[in-house]
Amino acid sequence: MIQLMSPERIAEHAQMLANRVRKRFGALSGRFAREGIEVFRLYDWDIPEVRAVVDWYGGHLVVAEYTRKQTGPDWLPTVGREAARVLEVPEGRLHLKQRRTGGEDGPRYRQLADVGTRFPVRERDLRFWVNLTDRIDTGLFSDHRDTRRLVRDLARDTDFLNLYAYTGTFTCAAVLGGARSSVTVDRSATYCEWAGDNLALNGLSGPRHERVQADTLAFLDRAAQGDRRWNLVVVDPPSFSQDRGPGPGFDIQRDHPDLLGRVLAVTAPGGTVFFSTNHQRFEPRLDDLPVVSLAELTPDSIPPDYRNRRVHRCWRLVKG
Repeated sequence: MIQLMSPERIAEHAQMLANRVRKRFGALSGRFAREGIEVFRLYDWDIPEVRAVVDWYGGHLVVAEYTRKQTGPDWLPTVGREAARVLEVPEGRLHLKQRRTGGEDGPRYRQLADVGTRFPVRERDLRFWVNLTDRIDTGLFSDHRDTRRLVRDLARDTDFLNLYAYTGTFTCAAVLGGARSSVTVDRSATYCEWAGDNLALNGLSGPRHERVQADTLAFLDRAAQGDRRWNLVVVDPPSFSQDRGPGPGFDIQRDHPDLLGRVLAVTAPGGTVFFSTNHQRFEPRLDDLPVVSLAELTPDSIPPDYRNRRVHRCWRLVKG
């Protein structure tokens, strides 16, 4: 029988989290305000016994528990309310969620509600729609804000391809950076539409910026048979996916050499590919790819509010 955590112990956890969140907010908020950044991480399991993530979204607070049975039903509301209290966040702007710690891909896409309420947040001179209620993830992966800046800096006069594009935030960065055309690919109709909304929010829509609802591997197979090529590509796949029907599904550890081979087949000579994964135990096998340059960018692509945990790994590949 599982022994549930006592109310006194839960209160201790709540106070520890509140103290850490208040300190981090004081250290980060002024700097990010000067940069025009409204979304940033305040806490990510920094204290071993307080298993949670806390994110700031322009006056809203998202507190997500890494679930374990012994905390019981009162842990998350108690620690969440205390974190909100010390930051003076009203109850209506506190959002509580639970994250699984297993390797399944479900948490990224699992539906929690169907409220549909979105609001825009700033990331430097871009804005993105976020939804803090309906899914675990919100429409914006802020750990890649510096990667988006790298993409933007290389985008002028390029043809840009965004694979596993989610809500198209990389596309917005590339188009703002001067990409002459873009193709945004995701298998979800919801996220393809969301990507279009993000482009429109920034005044970046246009006929040269396409959105394609498709399985990425199927899209790459079709594209390889044509003559269209891209010279700037972002590929940020899920760690695991069983959405492709019968068969073993997609596993980033097993399948990334094949995936990147297909990506490079549609990349123009001299073109740049940014490849990222959030798989925590990822072991790269990149040596046999047809590239003239390969560099891991992980230390430069993770912003300071995520430095306590390696939230992703990222590489830049240049095709020969």
